[in-house]
Amino acid sequence: MNKCVAVIGCGIWGRNIVRNFYNLGALHSVCDLDEENLKMINELYHDVNITKNFDELLSNPEIKAMCIVTPSHTHFNMVKKALLAKKHVYVEKPISTSAQETLELKEIAEQMEVKLLVGHLLLYHPAVNRLKMLIAQGVLGKIKYAQSDRLNINYFKNDRSVMWDLAPHDVSMIAHVTGKAPVRVLNAVGVASEFENIFDITHLTIEFEDGVIGQVSDSWIHPQKRVTLLVRGEKATAILDDTLTEGKLKVYDNKKNAQKDIEIFDYLEIEPLKLECQHFLNCIEHDKTPRSDGENGYMIVKILEEAENIMLGSKKEILDKHKFKLSRSK
Repeated sequence: MNKCVAVIGCGIWGRNIVRNFYNLGALHSVCDLDEENLKMINELYHDVNITKNFDELLSNPEIKAMCIVTPSHTHFNMVKKALLAKKHVYVEKPISTSAQETLELKEIAEQMEVKLLVGHLLLYHPAVNRLKMLIAQGVLGKIKYAQSDRLNINYFKNDRSVMWDLAPHDVSMIAHVTGKAPVRVLNAVGVASEFENIFDITHLTIEFEDGVIGQVSDSWIHPQKRVTLLVRGEKATAILDDTLTEGKLKVYDNKKNAQKDIEIFDYLEIEPLKLECQHFLNCIEHDKTPRSDGENGYMIVKILEEAENIMLGSKKEILDKHKFKLSRSK
């Protein structure tokens, strides 16, 4: 594919997306409001157009696709503008923090007949897809339970909560490997350890189709990085540890001593982001539906919005009880 992609936002993660689309020979322009970011892009990629003007890119007929890598609260307006300009759109997760907004974007993409891909990166991870294959082959047996832990330190807490930053990966990954869509949130707890209005630790219990229970724990304050997915079936249990450089995927027989009976499964070592970018270009070129399309984005946002409402409701209830006790003590 010729150079037809514009990347909007070249912060820490955006630079990785810029690199991949450039290496795939598809990068046309990079847009950012920060002069230093644009200067760095210009030094690394001399033949790439740089600009601060998003609207300028919308009206450029050479640009067929846009990759939105800006803060999540900006996604809805920017993606909507791009879709209405008949640009194919790849937007980083979450596509929005509102299910209604996500549904609107999905419908606009369908009406304009353009592709909409949400950056649920782990749906393109080789080890994750190897696990999905094992589950489909019945290696684990009927799936009963899944647990995803994504814990790390983040000093730049500029999102609404750690849940919106990380849980889209966890929920989309569990749904992808098990083939079961999330049905409802059974429980959701959020803790604000530093800033009153930002949950930096969240724990979700979600019911998926066929009674599969998923536990999702995310943290911005964990000193030791942990990125693991456990999937328990009737016959065996798989653990995927993405912090390992090799042997990430192991399967344990439920009936044998776990310490002695471990099978390690191989997979191709390809950068997931490269595969995601290639998939986006392939969907445009061959008129295919993206794996993580608008419907997939809506499914995830809807369940996370439900979880957030539960967490905020619980917080309000605790505050109300506290105020009541204080008034009674006077």
